Amino acid sequence: MNSRTCRVEGILIVQRRAVTAVLAAATLLLTAGCSSGDGEGSDGGQSASASSTEPGASAPATEQAAEEAPPDKGSVKVVRTVTEDLKTPWGLAPLPEGDLLVSSRDEGTITRVDEETGKKTELGSVPGVAPAGEGGLMGLALSPSYASDHMVYAHFTSESDNRIVRMLYDEKKPAGEQLGAPDTVFRGIPKGTNHNGGRIAFGPDKLLYVGTGETYETELAQDKESTGGKILRLTPDGEPAPGNPLDSPIYSYGHRNVQGLAWDSKQRLFASEFGQNTWDELNDIKPGDNYGWPDAEGKSDDSKYHNPIAQWGVADASPSGIAYAEGSIWMAGLRGERLWRVPLRGTEASADPEAFLEGDYGRLRTVVSAGGNKLWLVTSETDGRGSPGSGDDKILELEVK
Repeated sequence: MNSRTCRVEGILIVQRRAVTAVLAAATLLLTAGCSSGDGEGSDGGQSASASSTEPGASAPATEQAAEEAPPDKGSVKVVRTVTEDLKTPWGLAPLPEGDLLVSSRDEGTITRVDEETGKKTELGSVPGVAPAGEGGLMGLALSPSYASDHMVYAHFTSESDNRIVRMLYDEKKPAGEQLGAPDTVFRGIPKGTNHNGGRIAFGPDKLLYVGTGETYETELAQDKESTGGKILRLTPDGEPAPGNPLDSPIYSYGHRNVQGLAWDSKQRLFASEFGQNTWDELNDIKPGDNYGWPDAEGKSDDSKYHNPIAQWGVADASPSGIAYAEGSIWMAGLRGERLWRVPLRGTEASADPEAFLEGDYGRLRTVVSAGGNKLWLVTSETDGRGSPGSGDDKILELEVK
């Protein structure tokens, strides 16, 4: 098997971005008038080294032109290390009061991190997690009704499949016993040593989106009877969401291994995924669209496939989590060991992707909006493919623009 075939892994909060004054005025007038391994060490194929932007399925040209793009050049400042000495951190979910929940892929535990002091408190283990390879306890998300139900959702690999569970988080119980028994809301997602997807996020519509992988069985990505190699859209109870394009849990298909999910200020969904030998991708996601794998990797001339809005040589990315902030998508790179910025105008990249923190903190797993111009960034040096140093793994606080 080509060593590059073993590539993978790798959720997110949106904030409002201004539109131009012309568009705002027009809106008022209208209203008045009516109502791979994820970065394995060696590359078995010929790696393209440069990043490139490619148009995907876009909003109408007039709409794209009306949207204000961020500056072509951005910046990243590491404000502080929030906490360190984490083991195989994967998912990150900010709590309403400001602290952070982080999952350990290999330990199968969820830990609360005090956002101010960095103190770590283990909430408990998640029963049924069977870590192996790139599988284990991965994505985390809070219920859209968390204030009243205190439910934490998790994506994990079991002995038989990948599944989504929810657990009651009871802060009144002793540390180590604060997680209730997992209630499985969706099961049967294909599992493998690699390409298990794992990212989950509740969207602006309060529905659950799930990124899955094709577990090295490439044909699953095009198989509409399989949940492998897809983005799924579910109700909080795990049922296919009303209005799904294929009358099933499937929202989009033809993916190799979806690792990041995020929405922009206009509630448009973006996703990152691993390529194989040539191109990693950032895609804008349209319901029912086919993203090409395994027939297309990166941009394709075949009009039946939805092209990425940006693509990277595989040595430069191995993309994992993504977040939206300051008019751009920010994408964590595992093998690439850098944070990518993709400035947006609508659903197109308005300038070339820009790399930050290259090699400074090693492999980068998860990036989450912390509100305004701030991000949380999780490193991934203890996942078996990194070179852990003192304090690894860490959660960093960033200021970006």
